[in-house]
Amino acid sequence: MSEHHSINRQILLVSRPQGAASVDNFKLVHTPLEPLTDGQVRVRNHFLSLDPYMRGRMDDSKSYAASQPLNEVMIGGTVGEVVESKNPKFAIGDKVVGIYGWQEFGTSDGKGLRKVDDTHIPLSAYLGPVGMPGVTAWLGLNKIIEPKAGETVVVSAASGAVGSVVGQLAKAAGCRAVGIAGGADKCRYVTETLGFDACVDYKAGNLRDDLKAALPNGADGYFENVGGEILDAVLSRMNAFGRIALCGMIASYDGSPMPLKKPALLLTQRLKVQGFIVSESPEVWPEALTQLGGLVAQKKLQYRETIAQGLENAPEAFLGLLKGKNFGKQLVKLI
Repeated sequence: MSEHHSINRQILLVSRPQGAASVDNFKLVHTPLEPLTDGQVRVRNHFLSLDPYMRGRMDDSKSYAASQPLNEVMIGGTVGEVVESKNPKFAIGDKVVGIYGWQEFGTSDGKGLRKVDDTHIPLSAYLGPVGMPGVTAWLGLNKIIEPKAGETVVVSAASGAVGSVVGQLAKAAGCRAVGIAGGADKCRYVTETLGFDACVDYKAGNLRDDLKAALPNGADGYFENVGGEILDAVLSRMNAFGRIALCGMIASYDGSPMPLKKPALLLTQRLKVQGFIVSESPEVWPEALTQLGGLVAQKKLQYRETIAQGLENAPEAFLGLLKGKNFGKQLVKLI
């Protein structure tokens, strides 16, 4: 007999940001849970993933994905446990990753749910290094930058959920890995714990000079999570035939566009610049997840989490993430 659940707490997007996002764009509601119909499964979400892409979904503008509809549960990746099932594919107690969004319970026909094993890999890691952020890192590095041993790969937001994996995989491929992060603590973590060869603190000193010092032989690959001034600074260090994987442009999420200072470098250095969206490459997920899962299970891939407690704290944690207040992967613990 499954335990009975009657109320689901959910956070809805109720307004679009004018400029910077705020907590007022969100609303916490209590919604009764309906009984399951045949084929449905109900999941108690344990963790909610907070990710920079969510900021773009809040706007009503043309982008690679449809806008988040107003007055609906805000989108987001989740991991949790099946608590009721009328679907033969799922048993009570199964651990699953899905995209149930900012809510305590997810109810669906089970499509898009992936069963996971938390014997050797903590559940939360399936939203980080062994989930969408990890696959994003794997894809951008291996399919766009295509690192060769001896090359130099630069990563912005290097201590974050995606960047931390990029640098460790680049090191494993025999590359010199150089990170860019905000603050001495994050930079120390990037070099001492993650094993990057160098990390430049964009909040201290002169970014261009510090980057030049960290890149005596220039850069062959660049994994971009930030954009803005950091992109300009790295562009000036790129070697001929360098490859740039554009994953995120978080610097320009709130407000005016940031034009490139020297776009001619793209031509003179014959650079390849490729934007990508991880969900558009389903064919790489099995290979990437197998490799990443193995590395995490063997403790060969380091990762760090910042965990907010309780669904009601998700909006504030999300706004902090956009400002770089998190350290590593930002999660919300829902249980």
